[in-house]
Amino acid sequence: MHRLTSQVIENETALRELLGEPSPLVCAKVATRLNAKTRPFIEYAPLVCLATADASGRCDVSPRGDPRGFVQIIDDETLLLPERPGNRIADSLRNILQNPRVGLLFVIPGVTDTFRVNGRATLVTDQTLLATCAVEGKIPRLGIVVDIEEAFTQCSKAFMRSQCWDPAGFVDRSALPSSGEIMRAIVGDTVDPETYDRERAERYARREGFY
Repeated sequence: MHRLTSQVIENETALRELLGEPSPLVCAKVATRLNAKTRPFIEYAPLVCLATADASGRCDVSPRGDPRGFVQIIDDETLLLPERPGNRIADSLRNILQNPRVGLLFVIPGVTDTFRVNGRATLVTDQTLLATCAVEGKIPRLGIVVDIEEAFTQCSKAFMRSQCWDPAGFVDRSALPSSGEIMRAIVGDTVDPETYDRERAERYARREGFY
């Protein structure tokens, strides 16, 4: 039961009655390792979304981005994600310490197919291992090793429906509230939006905290 409606799905039997079963061919695409045909989806991706959950099941999804191919393929069963400087809240990292199960969604600009990996994550600080992830001469202090349990392509329908890569649908950033305006709405008048946005833009222009 949900506060909005009594018409809810509460078990897989009811779900299957509504959706039906996946075809054997669809089920067959889920592999337990990479291969020569799926490795390029990681090698060409400059962006991956990392899904984690804590011990109680509270979920988080966080983008990770770098020059394409930044996620290192150690072998067909193992990936290495560099952890770049961030806001130090460390939602994903704290979740991994409580629950090592993770999901990855690899996105390639202009390509409507995506690639999914599910597996178990470990936080590592081995600088010899992480040296392969150096950018602008800086080796990350921390990385995430993912032992692959499932690897498979995701069909194009979501990106085709959304027309995500069609420039005609691109939204100008000025159409949305700025980061400073959002912060002021949350914390109040102690934040000056113009100052916040200007200082943030200056830090980005200096690439401060990028690597």
